[in-house]
Amino acid sequence: MKVAKSLSTTLVALLLLSGFAIAQEGPLDTGQPAGITPQEIIQRFAAKEKEFKEARDQYTYRQSVKVEALDGDTVNGEYQQVFDVLFDDQGKRTENVVFAPQSTLSNGGLEMDEGDFEDIRNRLPFVLTSDELPEYDILYVGQQQEDELHCYVFDIAPKQIVGKKRYFQGRIWVDDHDFQIVKTFGKTVPDINVHKKGKEEHLYPKFTTWRQQIDGKYWFPTYTRADDILHFSTGDIHIREIVKYEDYKRFGAKSRITYEGKEVPNDGQKPGNSQDKPK
Repeated sequence: MKVAKSLSTTLVALLLLSGFAIAQEGPLDTGQPAGITPQEIIQRFAAKEKEFKEARDQYTYRQSVKVEALDGDTVNGEYQQVFDVLFDDQGKRTENVVFAPQSTLSNGGLEMDEGDFEDIRNRLPFVLTSDELPEYDILYVGQQQEDELHCYVFDIAPKQIVGKKRYFQGRIWVDDHDFQIVKTFGKTVPDINVHKKGKEEHLYPKFTTWRQQIDGKYWFPTYTRADDILHFSTGDIHIREIVKYEDYKRFGAKSRITYEGKEVPNDGQKPGNSQDKPK
């Protein structure tokens, strides 16, 4: 998120979003887990996250985004977009925008930047797979109840910032039954707050993402909320962001039919038929 050129330097108070049902969170127990080590938990949830990431790539869903700049309790700038994540007739993943009114976010002193759009697609629904573990320092901090879920809690941070790559820094909650991430709280890094002449500041809010179990197996992100103050060199701006992920549906099914140990082509012909041979 960067400052719009017409920014007015108004200091605003941070307000909580009223009426939102937050999960009942128990006290943090800093004791060590029983019967399993923190490192074993990390390896198990990272492997599950890799499965989840591959599974989610086979689902269609609708994602709605609303970003607001506020002055007190008054919304004075807004960005909205609703898009469907689909597959074309070649099975390629696509996005179809179904609602995108003209943004008025600049009226509130902000503009969306490439980091924001990347966050919306990749960082807010944060995934930490076994392939990405070497990039992060992961610290076990305890156990905590989230509604009916008993969770292991970890703090994570990137070991180093490489090039222009963006990372997540914050806290994750891992269900002790499915060994999947069910909640994240933190922010994307790095911010760019060097305000030399000719340089733009790019700051990003802290957010929480909740997941729900889809199809009785994987925990998919369903709701992200941010309510934060961004401290620009020209003044503070209160930002509120809501992202919803809805109507998950599995796209098709990858099935294989075999005949005498060989895969049958989609047209149903037996392997070796003349119709199957190149002409």
